[in-house]
Amino acid sequence: MANIGLINQLKVLRKTGVGFYLDGGEDGDILFPYKYAGEQLQVGDVVEVIVYLDHEERLIATTEKPKALLNEFAYLEVVDVVAFGAFLDWGLTKQLFLPGGEMTKPVRKGDFVLVYIYLDEFSGRISSTTKLEKYVKKTTDQYAVGDEVDILIWAETDLGYKVIVDFEYSGLLYRSEVFRLLLPGQEMKAYISKVREDGKIDLSLEQVGASKLDDISQRVLDLLKNNEAARQLNDKSSPDEIYAYTHMSKKNFKKALGILYKAGKIDIHSSDGVIKIKS
Repeated sequence: MANIGLINQLKVLRKTGVGFYLDGGEDGDILFPYKYAGEQLQVGDVVEVIVYLDHEERLIATTEKPKALLNEFAYLEVVDVVAFGAFLDWGLTKQLFLPGGEMTKPVRKGDFVLVYIYLDEFSGRISSTTKLEKYVKKTTDQYAVGDEVDILIWAETDLGYKVIVDFEYSGLLYRSEVFRLLLPGQEMKAYISKVREDGKIDLSLEQVGASKLDDISQRVLDLLKNNEAARQLNDKSSPDEIYAYTHMSKKNFKKALGILYKAGKIDIHSSDGVIKIKS
């Protein structure tokens, strides 16, 4: 059978006046319109397609590439708002429906929203929701401190930023670990700093393992050699000021200075805190 909203490998059964028909197994034959089929397509070929229900509840196959598949999260633009919901641009000619009952707050045309794409069991149609809590999972013991992961920024909170880890799990970037503006829908790398007993994950944008600190300390040393103003940074410098020069947290900057000091690479004047490079 064909999997709605997912990538399918389906065999071409026959050619008709409106397009090809593909073998959908238990779901029956699936229309593959000519506008999506290449000129060289022949009966018996196998094609890679996405399958969805059209407005007449027919299964349609397309080679268009969606921005996300079924059971995935995506940051999508609202292209139309109607009385019963909204429609989102997810890369297919057929827009993705966001029901009014699945909105955490009203949306307007032109807004971007973070949604989870699911299959509505009642209608059999692909739909979406901004109510993400029930779709993010709590991790088990698969992560270790220091592991690099992909994160998707979800929302800003009083503590920091809620994120989705590896597009599946719930995580948090504490405000004290972030020194730049982050926006919903941004994707980036982060590092596991703690896996909590409740299965949620604490993260950092910087890896703080010993091997990484060596890299950080070398980066700080290069910066100090080439930037006189950076040598004025000290314990009294604000986290924002340190980040402006180094793009790292104050905590990691101080650790890097400690490594450089112990290695005899720098000296710090006790009177004014100015950093001196040793030859």
